[in-house]
Amino acid sequence: MKNKKIMVLGFEVNSLTDMLKAKDGDFYIADWLRNRNTIEFLGIWEQANNPKFNYGEFAIIKSLVGLNSYKISVKE
Repeated sequence: MKNKKIMVLGFEVNSLTDMLKAKDGDFYIADWLRNRNTIEFLGIWEQANNPKFNYGEFAIIKSLVGLNSYKISVKE
């Protein structure tokens, strides 16, 4: 299953950001990352798959979601 290619709208998808770029590019990714449901999903995903998950940093990010001043990049 590791080598299986997933195609979305004619684009090869290797990550969630690849999937979003296939739709509308970087602007859509930034908007998607401001959504509380997205952050909740990413937190659950990371807890399940990342043994180095930073719970403290995630708690800070989660507390800021929904504020007008909240912005986060893919790298963050």
